Amino acid sequence: KWDDVPSAKRPEKALLGLRAALGLFVNLRPAQMHKALADACPIKPEIIGDGFDILVCRELTGDVYFGKHYRRESDKGWGETGADDMNYSVYEVERIGRRAFEMAMKRNKKVCSVDKANVLETSRVWRETMHRIKDEYPEVEYTDMYVDNCAMQLVRNPGQFDVIVTGNLFGDILSDEASMITGSIGLLPSASIGDTAPGLYEPIHGSAPDIAGQDKANPIAAILSVAMMFRYSFHLPDEAQAIEDAVDAVLAQGWRTADIAKAGETAIGTREMGRRIREQM
Repeated sequence: KWDDVPSAKRPEKALLGLRAALGLFVNLRPAQMHKALADACPIKPEIIGDGFDILVCRELTGDVYFGKHYRRESDKGWGETGADDMNYSVYEVERIGRRAFEMAMKRNKKVCSVDKANVLETSRVWRETMHRIKDEYPEVEYTDMYVDNCAMQLVRNPGQFDVIVTGNLFGDILSDEASMITGSIGLLPSASIGDTAPGLYEPIHGSAPDIAGQDKANPIAAILSVAMMFRYSFHLPDEAQAIEDAVDAVLAQGWRTADIAKAGETAIGTREMGRRIREQM
């Protein structure tokens, strides 16, 4: 119902303002294949193999979302033209780039930087900066990839990725794609953090007003967002792991909400799924 209101009054305006005001320049979006949900993945089993564990590290307070937005008359006589400025400073790329390398050092030590440097000047600044700071992390395997190729590779061979670092616009799109190859957008949490507390933790999906109050929504993404909060804001990794292990255990037992249930399977509701995860802990 908000699709036709002026841009200044859209809900997204408040969320972008909150991120900027709190200095939340890092958006972490994990996309992990739960073994119990391998059959929910839309990719062929021979492609996903033993699964995948991807962390999309998205820059959150720059890029075209925070550039100047305006309209003007076309200089070619084609009528009104909309324009949105895309820009990144070296400082912004350095801080998100270093955060991505730090994340990779705690994982499988691989970073793939995604841009469109064959076309965009913004991406050329991005790539040049990433090439300079990668030398600070000699233990990390580093690659560059164009965004269109990355979108293809996520469905062709998702297991090749560890940490993907990219800008705000590309990260928004690619992280949603990565979420769907796990089986459902209802499974994916996110963390928005800066240099200091507080952080903002939320599922990557929307509010699903079409099923509000019907006890149908999958609560797992919200629950896993709490696990990320324990890990990144409270620095309590054992508690975070306990939550994640409980989710894995309940899925392994075969419990499913409607979005991840196979044809013929009985789905449980939001409250029941939450109760079973809580009891598993």
